[in-house]
Amino acid sequence: MTKAGRWLRAVGLPERDAYGLPDSPHRFPDGAHYRIEISGVERLSTLEALIDEIEKLDTPVHRLICTVMGATLLTAGELREFARVAAQARLEVIMTPGPRPQWDLGKQIATPEGAVSGLRIRGVDNLRYLLADIERCVDAGFRGFLVWDEGVLDILNQLRDKGELPADVVFKVSIFAGHANPAGARMLERMGANTFNPVVDLTLPQLASIRAVVRFPMDLHVYLFESFGGQNRFWETAELARVAAPCYFKIEPGASVGALYKPWVAPDALAFTIREKVRNAAVIQELIGRSEGQVQGSAHGPSDLALPRA
Repeated sequence: MTKAGRWLRAVGLPERDAYGLPDSPHRFPDGAHYRIEISGVERLSTLEALIDEIEKLDTPVHRLICTVMGATLLTAGELREFARVAAQARLEVIMTPGPRPQWDLGKQIATPEGAVSGLRIRGVDNLRYLLADIERCVDAGFRGFLVWDEGVLDILNQLRDKGELPADVVFKVSIFAGHANPAGARMLERMGANTFNPVVDLTLPQLASIRAVVRFPMDLHVYLFESFGGQNRFWETAELARVAAPCYFKIEPGASVGALYKPWVAPDALAFTIREKVRNAAVIQELIGRSEGQVQGSAHGPSDLALPRA
C-alpha cells in the first residue's frame, strides 16, 4: 500500500484514517466545539412548539432544518411569518426547497437497486423549479438552503459569487448526497458548501480523517430514524466534538423520513416530536457537561448564524 499512500499524500489527503484521534484544531467563531441542529420543523406551529420547549428547558438550539416536505407547500404569507418568528428567536433556518425527490415521474430512486444511485434533480425543468423556490424563500427572508445534488451546489455557488443570490446565503449539503471520506468533503468545501452532513455510520477515526483536510462544520447525526438504522450516539458526543469540531449534533429520531415529513402529518404529531427533539438536545448537553473533556457548546443565538432577514 506504500504507493497508494504516496498518491493520497500527493493530493493532500491522509493515507489512513486518523486512528490516533487527534483533537480538532478548529472551532466555531465563538470558540465552541459543537452546536445543536434539529430537523423537521415543517410548519409555523412546529416552530412555535420548538421555541416554547427551548424556553421551558433553557436549552440552546442553533440551527433548524425546515420544510423537509418542501418549502413549496407553504404559502408566501406562511413563509414570511416563519422567517419573522425564527429571526426573533435567533434560530438559523436551513430551508428545504421543492421540488423534493419523487415529485416528478422519476421512480428509479424508489426501487431497491435504484436507491444506490442517490438523489439528484432530474432535468433542466426541475432545476428551474428548484431555483424558483429558492428565490421565493429568499424573498421571504431565508438565508440557508439544503442541497443534495453537487450540480445544484455548483449553480448556487456561482449565483452567490455573481451577486444573484445574497452574499450571506449559506448552503448545507444533505446526508442524501452520500459523502463519506476526506476527498468528497474537500470537494464540497471547494465548491462553496458552508457545512455538510456525512453519512451516519462513520467511525471516530474516519471522521477525524475528514477533519484533517477541511475547516467547515460537519453535521453529525447522533440520533437517527429507524429506517436508517436507529443509531443513538449520545454517549459519544463529547468525543465526537473533540475530534470533529466544529460540528453540529443532528437530532432526527422516528420511524422514517417518509413517515414523518409529509404534508398530511397532523400538526400535533409534529409538535410532539419536535418537543422530544429539544429534550434530546438537553440530554446531550447534560452528558457532555458530565464528561471529563473540555468540550464547549455555543450559547443560544451566536452572532454568526444565518438568521432569516425578517
